[in-house]
Amino acid sequence: MELEQFREQWKKELAVQRNAIGISRKEARRFQESPRPEVLKTNRQFKHESELVNEQTRDAETGTGSLPDRPAKKRGHPHGDRPQHLRKVPREGRLLDLLIQDLNEINEIPFFDMDLPYELALKIFQHLNTTELGRCAQVSKAWKILAEDELLWYRLCLKEGHLTGSSISDSPCWKSTLRDFRQMEHTMRSNWKNRVGAISQLQYELGKVLCDVNSCAGHVIAGYTSGDVRLWDTQNLDIGSPYLRPSHVSRESALRPHVSHVCVNENVAVAAYEDGIIDVWSIEAGREPIHHYQHLQRVQALALGAEGTTVASASGKQVRVEQPDEQGYWQTTAQFELEKLVDFAQIIPGVRPRTLAVVAASDTVYLLEPGKDPSILHCVYSHPITCLDTSSSQAAVGVKSFGWAMNMGNKIDVYSWETGQAVVSLGSSSGDFTCVNLKDSPPNLLVSGNKDRRVRVFDLRTAKSVTSLYGHHMGVSAVQADDWKIVSGGEEGLLCVWEMRMAAKLWEMHNRHPVRHIHFHTQTLVTANIPDEKTPRGACITDDDLTAHRRHRGTIYLYDFSVDMSNGDHILPICRSSYAESHGYNYNIGLAVPYDNILAVPVATRPHVS
Repeated sequence: MELEQFREQWKKELAVQRNAIGISRKEARRFQESPRPEVLKTNRQFKHESELVNEQTRDAETGTGSLPDRPAKKRGHPHGDRPQHLRKVPREGRLLDLLIQDLNEINEIPFFDMDLPYELALKIFQHLNTTELGRCAQVSKAWKILAEDELLWYRLCLKEGHLTGSSISDSPCWKSTLRDFRQMEHTMRSNWKNRVGAISQLQYELGKVLCDVNSCAGHVIAGYTSGDVRLWDTQNLDIGSPYLRPSHVSRESALRPHVSHVCVNENVAVAAYEDGIIDVWSIEAGREPIHHYQHLQRVQALALGAEGTTVASASGKQVRVEQPDEQGYWQTTAQFELEKLVDFAQIIPGVRPRTLAVVAASDTVYLLEPGKDPSILHCVYSHPITCLDTSSSQAAVGVKSFGWAMNMGNKIDVYSWETGQAVVSLGSSSGDFTCVNLKDSPPNLLVSGNKDRRVRVFDLRTAKSVTSLYGHHMGVSAVQADDWKIVSGGEEGLLCVWEMRMAAKLWEMHNRHPVRHIHFHTQTLVTANIPDEKTPRGACITDDDLTAHRRHRGTIYLYDFSVDMSNGDHILPICRSSYAESHGYNYNIGLAVPYDNILAVPVATRPHVS
């Protein structure tokens, strides 16, 4: 009933308003659609004013009169006095006047002493961040409507990397969406710092000893001494690990060779065996390999880009690059013969269209391009390469110093793909740089590990070390960093998580085997402890008791920090309470004093014992 009364009252006021102004239905529609209704006038008013101006002009030309001065605009409004029907009315005014007032405030945004159209004001607000938009929303009602526009918050979501492939119509409120993502990031960072989450092991007991591990885009691949290859999807661990079958050449022999290297990305998985065979599987196709080829010797380096399907393998002095054509048929794109044995290989991201890979052989770093001879990027005689990593714009090369250059210390040389020249030389350490991470580091930063048991973060702009962390008992074997934390692994099997700004250790985990692989995202962390001894004495897989062999196998850990630990259904009842309660203890503190329930029975209710 109230809605019907409102409609009837609105119709009456519309009729009264049109009669008072004296405009037709067509002119009223034009008045509602115009962003500046105060400049519209009726035909009768326009004709009357035109006759008045013409009469005044004739008088001025004949000398009988003069043009009147233009009326000055009031300071209160830049456009002068508004007509009576556009002036603001009190709160208790008519409904139609309130509606017109709201429309005027939305179409024209007041900016100090002038009014701007809504679209132009929106262009200005696009340069503000979330804090500045919140402050602008407190200025006035018009600014609040503008600061909460969906287009502004949609662009802020995309700028922070949330829902990059979505459109503006995918969310009803992008401001709430951004707030939820930030709250989730805050919770995730707190879980990382306090080691709150779920820890699981990716195991394959019949695979014997773990040989190599690689992870990318939520997939983890592992190769074993039994010749088996396992692939896990960390987002769907309940379905188990699919078994990637080797090619028919590998299955003919009774004793299959060990797996020497494995690589994986979102498209394909690759494994190299001790006899030089390389198998390629599709992530979506199934367990059978889609391509395989063979080197004459053992594969010493295997590379797979983060995107695409280009595979580079090195055996001895030979480097071979394989990739499918447009029809999906695999072929050898390039093949190179170098002068020295290859130690490292990396696929360069597609910034330089002709460059395929970069390889390190002894003391020389080569750039490989199809149809050309290998070009030298770095070469210092008798100074071997200890580590290598590449990004879309640069390459980092760890160099070991010998002879007269030992006084200068071991260094990391950073080269630019655009110029092919050295950009900066980092560090002057007495120990060898054993690992370097450039592609996953924040902009203008590089993280490295050294045999002197230190983890260093370098600033590429100043060529200085901004953070030096000491916490490992042996050399650092793997490292990765983001904008606030560093994860490092050592030869002694110690995994450390550091906070970069405070240079403090947050927590650590220990295992008997060296940490050879570290890869983390916002929610998950994958680490691999790979034994150096592949055939331990007294540990045969055919023994009845496999417990004696488990300590020699190696371990893959998956840390999931997105698990809601507030739900304690998976925790034992004795581990759910705090010290403030009458029983149990705090699960996050540690199992220190697990005592049973204490029931305080009143003395008066105790049974009498004779």
